[in-house]
Amino acid sequence: FLSAYGTRAGVLRPMLEAFGPGDVWAWAEGLGQTVFTGSSGRVFPHAMKASPLLRAWLGRLDGLGVAIRTRWRWTGGATFDTPEGRRVLAPDVTVLACGGASWARLGSDGAWADSLPAETLAPFRPANMGFHVDWSAHMARHFGQPVKNVVLRAGPVQQRGEFVVSARGIEGGGVYAVSGAMRDGAALVLDLLPDFGEADIRARLAARRPKESLANTLRKRLKLDPVKQALLMEFARPLPDDLAPALKALPVRHGGPRPMDEAISTAGGLRFEALDRGLMLRDRPGWFAAGEMLDWEAPTGGYLLTGCLASGRWAGEHAAAWVSGRN
Repeated sequence: FLSAYGTRAGVLRPMLEAFGPGDVWAWAEGLGQTVFTGSSGRVFPHAMKASPLLRAWLGRLDGLGVAIRTRWRWTGGATFDTPEGRRVLAPDVTVLACGGASWARLGSDGAWADSLPAETLAPFRPANMGFHVDWSAHMARHFGQPVKNVVLRAGPVQQRGEFVVSARGIEGGGVYAVSGAMRDGAALVLDLLPDFGEADIRARLAARRPKESLANTLRKRLKLDPVKQALLMEFARPLPDDLAPALKALPVRHGGPRPMDEAISTAGGLRFEALDRGLMLRDRPGWFAAGEMLDWEAPTGGYLLTGCLASGRWAGEHAAAWVSGRN
């Protein structure tokens, strides 16, 4: 599980050991939202949407006496712009959980970074994002189609799963899992037939009948569906005499990540070097930070949410200890 957090696994380890995937599962089900593990190993609510979990969580917080102020924007220090005008608070302790820099229309625009010293921040970069592909015209009929049961490889990272061909490029869980390596320069290759070895592929292709079209051979003998065949034609033409290497390691040409505001999450943010072990800002005693505003990234499907909740719980416990003089 920790390997999903890459270079940040070490600093996140104590937080994830204190509140890990099993705890998140129990927390969600304690809110009446059952979850399951999909074929890719990712965890999803049975409802297949987040809103019921969010409503249940907000209901619990309301019952605990938490005051939630909507449409307040933090402008630095303890100052907020509110619908009623500027407000200045005097909290004993503060925990920031301001999110990343994607999905600005939902408020996650990274503007909070202007309120912190530049040297404490790593530049924002998209994470869990799609990639632009300048498709040829013959791919249009496949837009919106899932590409199932493939292995995606980018540098040292690989993921078995699926992704979607869209008018803008490629997106979906399989792509998101390798998107960080792709963003950092690793080439993407696809294994379109992960259950076959090259020798088996060659043997099946060799059984092709004299008048049988290549499309029929790929469909009948290798169970290669139309969208996989289209990807083969898109990225491997002119087709080599030996198709096996292309089917096992198809290079995908792309034009780089989609814009950051289309990304599910972001890398970059508040550097861990600017925080102590309890996630308190070293230059602001009594101020803690957690969640996606910190400089780490992880795949979707439970890892990202678990990292946010674990770091939030960690920061909250240390903030409680600090304000009570136990830190």
